[in-house]
Amino acid sequence: MPALRTRRFATRAALEAALTERLAAAIGAPAGGAIMLSGGSTPLPAYRALGARPSAPAAGLAVLFSDDRYVPADSPASNYCQSRPLLDALGLPEARLLRVRTELPLVEAAADYERRLDELLGAGVRIGLGLLGLGAEGHTASLFSAADLERARGHRAISVQRPDGRSAVSVTPELLAQVREPVFVVAGADKHAAVAALLAHDPKLVAWAAVQGCASVELWMDDEAAASAAPR
Repeated sequence: MPALRTRRFATRAALEAALTERLAAAIGAPAGGAIMLSGGSTPLPAYRALGARPSAPAAGLAVLFSDDRYVPADSPASNYCQSRPLLDALGLPEARLLRVRTELPLVEAAADYERRLDELLGAGVRIGLGLLGLGAEGHTASLFSAADLERARGHRAISVQRPDGRSAVSVTPELLAQVREPVFVVAGADKHAAVAALLAHDPKLVAWAAVQGCASVELWMDDEAAASAAPR
């Protein structure tokens, strides 16, 4: 079971500011590493803030995504598209920007993403900071159910049918186990129950089950998201 460390912020703005600085440090970390970005609304202000200021990415920096919806790359629903302010500022070559190629058929897009993740790790690249969201019902990345976790065995990326009817491609617990600094970033009052379950190490919570291969995990939350039992 991973150690779970928490940071609680009085306001969402304070959470966003801290995340901006944590990302900036990861981007400029020693050469040869990678960072994993997540979707959702919570990290977007940090992506925009870093996109608006000069960035000096470490040599060899690679960027990957925890997941993406199966929509065109320029769709507002695309995690890749939402991250563009940061990605454009970094100016990474295509080989070091691992996005889900949603122009491919869904199953091929998942296989292509898994292949490139395998190549990245096979080349000795280590994933440092990895951002994760936490859904109100307890999902993370695009892993929504025990069935998704079961299908993920032996894979680093899979295609998923989301509860909202959309398809997606998601990393798996096997990939998350390779992330040195996984951080759940959570904001909003609708996350109370999911945060409480995570703090309780609830084995039925998909997000907690997904990170069981990690040595340690961080949970960053604002006061609205924090359950009453959350430590300060």
